[in-house]
Amino acid sequence: MNDTRLAVIGIVVESNISVDKMNAILSEYGEYIIGRMGIPHRAKNVNVISVVLDAPSNVISALSGKLGRLEGINSKTLYSKV
Repeated sequence: MNDTRLAVIGIVVESNISVDKMNAILSEYGEYIIGRMGIPHRAKNVNVISVVLDAPSNVISALSGKLGRLEGINSKTLYSKV
């Protein structure tokens, strides 16, 4: 994995309408996912998920783009400088 980058995708699930699609997309990219943590915020009725990846830049961008197009889901990607 010499040409890979470390990245974190932060996801806020504001509506459960696209959760099944989101999980399917994450499963597609499972080989690149190092870890995933989800935290429910019951008071605000949202879920916050962080996904850590070690993948080529184009794979990270593709995953981030697919997640960003889902209804009720917001995501941002942070890339490591390493």
